[in-house]
Amino acid sequence: MTTIVSANLNGIRSAAKKGFFEWIATYSPDFFCVQELKAQAADMTPQFLAPAPYVGHFHYAEKKGYSGVGVYSKRQPDSVRIGFGNDEFDAEGRYVECDFGDLTVISLYCPSGSSSEERQLAKFRFMESFLPHLQSLRDSGREIVICGDWNIAHQEIDLKNWKSNKKNSGFLPEERAWMTRIFDELEFVDVYRKLYPEATGDAYTWWSNRGQAWANNVGWRIDYQIATSGIAATADSASIYKEQRFSDHAPLTIAYR
Repeated sequence: MTTIVSANLNGIRSAAKKGFFEWIATYSPDFFCVQELKAQAADMTPQFLAPAPYVGHFHYAEKKGYSGVGVYSKRQPDSVRIGFGNDEFDAEGRYVECDFGDLTVISLYCPSGSSSEERQLAKFRFMESFLPHLQSLRDSGREIVICGDWNIAHQEIDLKNWKSNKKNSGFLPEERAWMTRIFDELEFVDVYRKLYPEATGDAYTWWSNRGQAWANNVGWRIDYQIATSGIAATADSASIYKEQRFSDHAPLTIAYR
């Protein structure tokens, strides 16, 4: 059994203070992928870099207090790739790829477009650039699990208030169609949806800090593990951890045989 956790931390220092690493130590997944470090290399403590028995590999944003991703594993990867080859988005610290035998584990943080029209246009540029990279990953023939905050709710059942969000970033028709291409054309698998095709409120992984979104479970499912068909077929179970709050996102765990 291989367990993989994906968690947007909304700041690794903040999440650590809230007990994230203690939870990981108790839970002990084989791999865990984190997004939104909001830290530079100089900010990373020994606990952040290598919480025993894990080793970590990271992609930091050039801008301080922004973005950043990491992959933690219990053994050193065979190879590590930082960034996916796009200068604009590699400067933002959005991609780490680690190979372990026949398996590739990736931590991904897709841009959000909610703050401005400028950022939405950047998100569209990311989508256009990242799709060919996904194609090359698929064509590699390796088994791949991409963990991350994709900042897109794919279907109506993936967010509470879908009707009022049809013109908002994260649920735009263009964004949803792009994800459909990932599943239908590139044949990647949305592993949580494969296991729980009709889950609604239990599936949410992010809640706005505005209003009473958390208290009323007005959430979105924007954190995914998207995998090649071979390893996706071995997925046994998935869970979203909500007993403690480490950030505005909840960790997503999937167990693979």
